[in-house]
Amino acid sequence: MESSSENQQTPELLFRLAQQLSPTKDIVQTTLHVEGKQAYILYLKSAVDETVLHKTVVKPFYETASIDIYSSYLDSAPNKKELADDHSLLIDLTRGHVLVAVQEHYFLLEIRHVGFDEVQQITLEPTIHGAQLGLSESIEVSMNVIRQRYHQPSLVFDTMQLKDQSNREIALVFDKVLVNPRALQLIKKRLKNLDFPLILSSGDLQLYLNGNKKSLFPSCMLTERPDRLIYNISSGKIIILVDGSPHAVIAPAVFFDFMISMEDLYHGYWISLLTLFLRYSGLFACIALPALYVGVTSYTPDVFRTELALTVAASRIGVPYPSYIEVFFMLIFIEFLTEASIRLPTAISATATTVGGLILGTAAVEAALTSNIMIIVVSLVAVSTFVIPINELGFAVRGLRFILLLYTTFFGLTGLAIGLLGIVLFLANKESFGVAYLKFGWKNRKKELGIGEK
Repeated sequence: MESSSENQQTPELLFRLAQQLSPTKDIVQTTLHVEGKQAYILYLKSAVDETVLHKTVVKPFYETASIDIYSSYLDSAPNKKELADDHSLLIDLTRGHVLVAVQEHYFLLEIRHVGFDEVQQITLEPTIHGAQLGLSESIEVSMNVIRQRYHQPSLVFDTMQLKDQSNREIALVFDKVLVNPRALQLIKKRLKNLDFPLILSSGDLQLYLNGNKKSLFPSCMLTERPDRLIYNISSGKIIILVDGSPHAVIAPAVFFDFMISMEDLYHGYWISLLTLFLRYSGLFACIALPALYVGVTSYTPDVFRTELALTVAASRIGVPYPSYIEVFFMLIFIEFLTEASIRLPTAISATATTVGGLILGTAAVEAALTSNIMIIVVSLVAVSTFVIPINELGFAVRGLRFILLLYTTFFGLTGLAIGLLGIVLFLANKESFGVAYLKFGWKNRKKELGIGEK
């Protein structure tokens, strides 16, 4: 620890804070003195931009005519922050603040060094049209990205600090004219009552905001696209930024929000309608197709035309177990391939999963462990899963198809119908921060939101 030559001359507050920060080696506790003027500085050099510190704190000390002028200069600094208790001061020092003592006055200045302020490439929702750069791990840079795309004086940045071990700074971003006040109140209340030991990123925060980590359907949306953020701000929603995370949380989010791709806004009406139809068709296929295959082949093959029923039966000749076991194991195999494609390095993931799927699928058919039609069904399910634009809903769908498969195994097509009806009833009773989860469309006009009505 770098320190002044005589600790007894160091103000008690600086000395006490330095002792609490010990034994870390990046503490800087030093004294500025010239011609009877003295000032004391305490900061962590790993968190502070020392070039800016020299220009804004050290250099002006030697250039001002008197200590009173220097004190007035620090007191009027735009990056000055009010002092609080020792614990808050220690947290501020770890976040890049500098504590300056002049005579009997203390000044806390934010001069933090940000080593991750570059805007990141979009990876979660890549599209041909629209923005190609997302947010940054620096919350200030992310706020700037939003501000530069939404030029409204009603745009509000409400910052606060999490109470977990990381003490991360978060920012609520919304349009105060368009925002749903009830949703805003519920989100602030839930953030205030968060009681978790450590929140690592926006993804972590999203799970906690859902209210129940075991909930299959998310109440918040995770994104990195600035155009999606601006679209949702103009629709009256709230954006939550987390310092150190290049993603943002959108709340409240309803079911239909997860099925919207930003490219829908860049195409013509009929093209957007077609892609939306394909998306919902894919959603139904990846949820219900495996269970439908089991229900038809095992319980009611007569719903097929005779030729098709005979073809399906012929394809299963030699398969040694019932269709529901066949479907279950093939779905597990698809899940293995999906996880492998996510975890493997980018350079080999596509090749490894494609070759693995082709070889194992062909071998399974030749060994009579599964039917040709089952391979087609599973392939269609795997492809249709990826038409869902937002990953959180895609993960929920992957779980739902096993639930429907279980219902159909025991009750046939009746079980499939009961399972689908149960999903709809569950979603109809679910809310996202006071908004019905199956609410179709989110109106962005103040009158239609019912805001300000007497």
